[in-house]
Amino acid sequence: MTAFTSCNPATGEVVFTRPVWPAGRLSETAARLREAQKAWARQSVAERATRMMGLADVLTADREALAACVTLEVGKLTGECLAEIDKSVQLIRYYADLAPQLLAPVDIPTQASKSGVAFEALGTVLAVMPWNYPVWQVLRFAVPALMAGNACLVKPAPSVPQSSARLLESVRKAGLDVLEMAWIAHEEVEDAIRLSDAVAFTGSTSTGRVIASLAGRHIKKTVLELGGSNPFIVLADADVEAAARDACHSRFRDAGQSCNAAKRMIVVPEVAEAFIEAFLAEVRRLVPGDPRDAATTLAPLTRADLREHLHAQVLDATAHGARLLLGGQMPTSSGFFYPATVLDAVTPACRVYHEEVFGPVAAILRARDEDDALRLANDTPFGLGASLYSADTERAWDLAARLEAGSVFINRHTSSDLRLPFGGVKASGYGRELSEFGLYEFVNVKTYWQK
Repeated sequence: MTAFTSCNPATGEVVFTRPVWPAGRLSETAARLREAQKAWARQSVAERATRMMGLADVLTADREALAACVTLEVGKLTGECLAEIDKSVQLIRYYADLAPQLLAPVDIPTQASKSGVAFEALGTVLAVMPWNYPVWQVLRFAVPALMAGNACLVKPAPSVPQSSARLLESVRKAGLDVLEMAWIAHEEVEDAIRLSDAVAFTGSTSTGRVIASLAGRHIKKTVLELGGSNPFIVLADADVEAAARDACHSRFRDAGQSCNAAKRMIVVPEVAEAFIEAFLAEVRRLVPGDPRDAATTLAPLTRADLREHLHAQVLDATAHGARLLLGGQMPTSSGFFYPATVLDAVTPACRVYHEEVFGPVAAILRARDEDDALRLANDTPFGLGASLYSADTERAWDLAARLEAGSVFINRHTSSDLRLPFGGVKASGYGRELSEFGLYEFVNVKTYWQK
């Protein structure tokens, strides 16, 4: 890797290139950040909150320009990109309000004359970030880390250099010198880990294993938010029409390129045909096209290799008995578009049963009964989120306790809320982001004791 390069997913044309740093730049930047972090940590939490609120104001003013960069590089709909910026602003304001209270020292009565805990910064937190949410993913980790007094060194994904540079420009306009983009090749990530005090990673499970191994070698704290193959369970007493609308929105938003989206639609016999009919009706309403066009509701995939991988998964599914109900044809037009695709009767023989599907492809699994639906939901290496639809909400809560996931949504598609922790179990990673739990991930919970 010699450069960060992005393409316009709607056309396939290269739009931006940035070379990787020369030798020595990483260590120089890490040293500068370490000094800046010391001064930043000496400020009170209230002072840091005021500075962060300034960043929220800058992002609000820059939202359209920043969203346009994301649309150009990632290919997401303009409305989706604006929503990403807006949610990031809400995140900043949320932590700026909450952190002074949550980071205040806590007295704990013991036999000492005075004892308790304080929440102090670790130092510099390295983040190795994905391409699908180049603003939200960075700030989701960085805002609580910065509020706790840390500095942040961010390695952007190779395909979103312009969006990453534009975000850094907004950070600088807010007067913050404790966040830096690391324009480094993959081969330098271990050096970046060594020069940092903790690591946050969002991306594939395979890369997460490598990051965790490297961090373990250097004894650095890690938080991993990895892939998901989230079940969307429709039980016999569910509101089928509502479930179908939610399933379509969740599966095909952001062109299906979200770890937290519904991936596997699991239906019981009593509602299988009705749900599939309603779901297909919703999917057929999607309109592919230029993501900048307000009429478009299905964006292209971000890269050509992602589309090729997705199509190979679809071909494998049909070769192993899955029924293609919609889509599944590789487009010949320019850009990285892929049609909304629905596969029925997916079984363990198919790759899409076991693998994460990152694109506009929905897999329908037919369960024998309620217990079998839960078995299918848990029969995956992943454990990020799950949705369960039932009119009997009391029963649904009991069933939710049997699902192996970091979050369960009853009668709603999976999503994230600033006030609730976000993260997974099993191959979906460990640690939490958002809420107070995300704030405490990158702090030293230090005990104080006075005789």
